[in-house]
Amino acid sequence: MINRFTYQLIHFYEIFISLFSLTYILFYVLLSILSYFAILKHLRYQKYISEDILIRSNHLLGVSIVAPAFNEGVSIVYNVKSLLSLTYPKYEIIIVNDGSTDDTLTKLITEFELVKIDFYYQEKIVTRPVRGHYKSTNPIYSKLMVVDKENGKSKADGSNAGINSSQYPLFLCTDVDCILKRDTILKLAKPFMENETRVIATGAGIRISNSCEVKDGFLHKVHFPKDWYPRFQELEYVRSFLFGRMAWSQINGLLLVSGGLGMFDKEIAIKVGGYWHKSLGEDMELITRMRKHMHERKQKFLIKYIPESLCWTEVPETREVLLRQRTRWARGLVQTLFLHRKMFLNPKYGKTAFLILPFFFVFEFLVPIVELLGVIALIIGFLNHAVNIEYLVTMGLFVYIFYLLITLISILIDDLLYKSYANYKELTILIFMAIIEPFVYHPLNVYASLKGYWFFFRQTEQKWGVMIRKGFATTEKVTS
Repeated sequence: MINRFTYQLIHFYEIFISLFSLTYILFYVLLSILSYFAILKHLRYQKYISEDILIRSNHLLGVSIVAPAFNEGVSIVYNVKSLLSLTYPKYEIIIVNDGSTDDTLTKLITEFELVKIDFYYQEKIVTRPVRGHYKSTNPIYSKLMVVDKENGKSKADGSNAGINSSQYPLFLCTDVDCILKRDTILKLAKPFMENETRVIATGAGIRISNSCEVKDGFLHKVHFPKDWYPRFQELEYVRSFLFGRMAWSQINGLLLVSGGLGMFDKEIAIKVGGYWHKSLGEDMELITRMRKHMHERKQKFLIKYIPESLCWTEVPETREVLLRQRTRWARGLVQTLFLHRKMFLNPKYGKTAFLILPFFFVFEFLVPIVELLGVIALIIGFLNHAVNIEYLVTMGLFVYIFYLLITLISILIDDLLYKSYANYKELTILIFMAIIEPFVYHPLNVYASLKGYWFFFRQTEQKWGVMIRKGFATTEKVTS
């Protein structure tokens, strides 16, 4: 009786996993085609509208860079100088001192000759109390403003205070320790100015700064990561930013603009309430609300992605910090899907309801659960001698080869377009990482995802914890 039930269970699982895998593969084949055409369109479009012409245009939109800072005293001066070096005629920098307990504010005041000013602060988005605004007495730093506020226990609260303090119609949200290319503002602002349909957000590729040479806050030389975990994350970034997000951008289906580098229409962001301070995936959750807002008002909109690396950021180098980060990301995913569950299959929300949210539910949220159930089914099958070894090997090999093909295509496109790697040795190492990723790195992500789901459904308090960053000169601690 047990063996018969086991055989039926295993047979049912084989049918289910075959259909699931086939659907998954077909979706990613479609995404790869869309990504290819999106990149071609981007490269072709660059030739039609010169960026030099845009800079001199009377229609140039102003941009506010919003960067929250908590206990960044070690590198805050270099970080701000890096932001001040960006090439764009009409922008401001808003550093939000989010209740730092170190010398972050003191260093800013001393280095940039800041004084407290009278500022008409409109709290369009509710935040923790703001204690004051500071501007420089030195004309060289006229673009800089520092907002001092009580700690909000989240990046979202600091970002919202920066948005409230901004003067321009677009804001670029970034992390204060990110290193941006000099033309980042122009690249991200360009879609807002060249499209007739209202663009509400833009994003671009983010790369890993671990092992890179940085001098005084400026990226001096790009190096391939030396440590294992950053190398795996480099692989992830290439695949997800260049391959996945370009495809979604092509069909106006982006649901995620990275919190490390995203430009937004301030009016729409304020109307939806800004970043949600309780969210563990505030970047995805904000985009979901912005899409919801536009659908409900039946207004056409675009969310665009730029297939260029415009930002470098340091990523976790240890398994402990990586797992903590990915657990929080997974919890943020299920939190966002649960919060906006009424949008699913609701005709009012168009493709967001019938394509984008279902995709994230099935192929992002469910995949770790399906893999766990697969392991359980295999254990039961082996114990009862009910496993079809030939089927298992064939299906596993097919999925692995498909994954490897998609990953190698992503690496090839990235190298052909942007020459991201110094030599063939670095490229060979990245290909090797792709070969072993499913066996070494992927299980860690599955574990972190399941842990994040468990914490969410148990309503366990999420602690952001401390992430040890090596930094570029000295070791520093920041929230992860």
